[in-house]
Amino acid sequence: MKPTSSTLKVLIATCAVLLTYLPVSAADLTPRPQAPVAAPVPYYNWTGFYVGVNGGGAWGSQDPWNIITDRFDRFSHDISGGVVGGTIGAQIQASHVVMGLEADLDWANIRGSTFGSPTIAGVPVTAPINADTKIDWESTLRFRVGYANDAWLLYGTGGLAVLGAKTTLTTPTGAAVCTAIFNGCSGTNRQVGAALGGGLEYGFTPNLSAKVEYLYITAVSFEVSRHSEVRAGLNYRFGGM
Repeated sequence: MKPTSSTLKVLIATCAVLLTYLPVSAADLTPRPQAPVAAPVPYYNWTGFYVGVNGGGAWGSQDPWNIITDRFDRFSHDISGGVVGGTIGAQIQASHVVMGLEADLDWANIRGSTFGSPTIAGVPVTAPINADTKIDWESTLRFRVGYANDAWLLYGTGGLAVLGAKTTLTTPTGAAVCTAIFNGCSGTNRQVGAALGGGLEYGFTPNLSAKVEYLYITAVSFEVSRHSEVRAGLNYRFGGM
């Protein structure tokens, strides 16, 4: 049986559509270039040597009499002031843990004054006098151990502290006090003790970071002094260790 003309027309039209579609489908099967995968963002690296500056405020207590001699009864009065100085350190990072050693040397103006008489066994030994106490420098050498979360570093710190303290004695009229009870009109004393605290540091460039920290410092010679400090600092790190 021969196909009718209408059937032939349908077959011819179907073949034409297929011939038109096949090149397009083949083009769709051709692999297309893939967009490049973005490289992972590197984590902040805390490893390296660094130098910096620091400064802040301090408050606590000091003994104005026993900086000069240990013969008097213990006594303390309030002190407050500020510190500013330089920092040097080195640290290394392993995963999230950062460990290092830091030292600083600061000029200080932490002072207080009192008016009264030093006593021995509760008995006053002089007329009332003015005692002006001052810590004029301090230095610490401390370990630092912290947890790093990219550019943030939360750390604890502790170690050795050395303070330079001085007391000046004057009469109510302002005259210097120089008697056999005291070795001179003023005395100086180096106190050795410990510093303990912690802080938070943020790296805003690969080499530059800023920190805020708290330190509790207690030192002793003839008498114990205790004071707290809140300090801010800026460190520049040289990469690699």
